[in-house]
Amino acid sequence: MSARTLNGFDLNLVKVFLAIWETRSLTLAGERLGLTQPAVSHALRRMRDQFSDPLFLRVGNLMEPTEAATRLYEPFDRALHILGQTVLDHDGFDPARSDRVFRIAMSDISEMVCLPPIFSHLEQVAPGVRLVSVQLNAETVAAELRSGQIDMAMGYLPGLVDVDCLHSYLMTDWFVCLVSSRHPMAGQVLTREQFSRLTFIDVAVHATGYRMVESVLGRLGVERHIMARLEHFTVLPRIIRETGFAALFPYSASSRVAESGEFSILDLPFDLPQIDIEVHIHANFRKDPGILWLRDAITGVLRTDPPADRTIAV
Repeated sequence: MSARTLNGFDLNLVKVFLAIWETRSLTLAGERLGLTQPAVSHALRRMRDQFSDPLFLRVGNLMEPTEAATRLYEPFDRALHILGQTVLDHDGFDPARSDRVFRIAMSDISEMVCLPPIFSHLEQVAPGVRLVSVQLNAETVAAELRSGQIDMAMGYLPGLVDVDCLHSYLMTDWFVCLVSSRHPMAGQVLTREQFSRLTFIDVAVHATGYRMVESVLGRLGVERHIMARLEHFTVLPRIIRETGFAALFPYSASSRVAESGEFSILDLPFDLPQIDIEVHIHANFRKDPGILWLRDAITGVLRTDPPADRTIAV
């Protein structure tokens, strides 16, 4: 669909599309929308002409979506949700009564550190509000925020500094070396030579903070013996606890798992830049009362004062 044809697109067709998608039936879609079956058929013909695709094909007794319809479903569903929520929130946002669903992009380590206190707060003040955690992708997060595909993003995202986003500071984090409390180095001061002799489980090289660490270690000429490379941070504690391996792990998460007494946190024998964890929303939604409320609620729950500067030029 070109920009020229968008001006003539009937947004009511989106509701018809979603009703057919959800019911897989023209008749049931009509009943849901209060339309006759011929009216739904006419709307479907208009959509087929608009997108030059059948969109739904009859398979037995069901109307099954084509590949084009499958691509259209998520942005249509999201767009209708945004429009509906905008109308509902026009006179303000009441967290105690809202059942709004918010989508937040975050890493699995952010889920581990941030979600428990957030949910504890929401349980008290906004029991009907629901959160959907979306895997954070640093390459696409700016576009997802701009389009409204996600409501906000949390984490260390320096790539968002120069785009039209609003940023709220939450906490400062840094990387440490995590080992089992039974490890020979547990409780000791780690030297650079000892660091080079450790065997590491490596994780999530696509994560922005981790990529920064890898880059700095490379510039310092620090080599590590890596036994395995995993996709997710949150599986690390169990592996470290039960083996003699080590891991580079954010302090915010290390301090929580170390409360069990089964781990030892070792400062790295060289200084790495701190990473500022922030919550980001796009300027397109800076007047959305629900998004602003959730951002402020998260900031109120998670924000901690920055620590003394641990950064040394490297």
